[in-house]
Amino acid sequence: MTLPRIDDLLATCEAAAQAGAEQLLAWRGRFSTYEKAPGDLLTDADLASQQAIREVISQRFPEHGFLAEEETLPEQLEQTWCWVVDPLDGTTNYAHGFPFFAVSVAISREGQVMAGVVLDPLRDECFQAAAGQGARLNGKPLETSAAQSLSEAVVAVSFPPHPREQSDDLRAFSQVAPLSQAVRRTGSAALNLAYVACGRLDAHWAHEIHPWDAAAGVLLVKEAGGAVSNSRGDEFDLARADYLVASSARLHEELVPLVAPASGRP
Repeated sequence: MTLPRIDDLLATCEAAAQAGAEQLLAWRGRFSTYEKAPGDLLTDADLASQQAIREVISQRFPEHGFLAEEETLPEQLEQTWCWVVDPLDGTTNYAHGFPFFAVSVAISREGQVMAGVVLDPLRDECFQAAAGQGARLNGKPLETSAAQSLSEAVVAVSFPPHPREQSDDLRAFSQVAPLSQAVRRTGSAALNLAYVACGRLDAHWAHEIHPWDAAAGVLLVKEAGGAVSNSRGDEFDLARADYLVASSARLHEELVPLVAPASGRP
């Protein structure tokens, strides 16, 4: 079987993300909201976006796997090719009219992300990356910031809904906050990662996260020249999805002992 061209994969990421974003904009102000779990929301827009994304992908690559937030089938990642999709990253923001949300679409081959797009429909910003080809924002090359130390860094953290008192994310936050220039919690992991890639943020981490939140954004940071690992400082694993990214290897090295899970945790 002929392997798909990386350009075709990236073009499909963008077309699918655009289709999803159109649904998010169309549903604003007229959607119903449901609660999947305490603090974990779902809207009509999530479902409409995911359906639009899936239609674009299935037309071009019907034989590929498909893993998405509203269709959680982890075994799909075991397929050679798998699309990893968050149709609305930042659902709580979207539901409350807080203007910070995105669509994330990526394609993996045997667990390695080959291409990905994070699309912010409100700002008309399309962050793109392909393995070995760099990262771009609306066609212009991206690179991470020049930050080398935590004291000069603006960092972002992702918390799960209702984090436990002993959450690794809360513990890391308490250690990083006093040492950094500032810490942000935006509610969209995909945009946090995209912002590290373009230099608006200097680092970002998440312990309790999903593949669809991380896939495209982690590739963006890597292709923009940043340092990428799992939250323990080891190789990033898409199936587990926890990550620590930074603008530079030096900043990443400083963050690892502060962010790594407590001893004995997986």
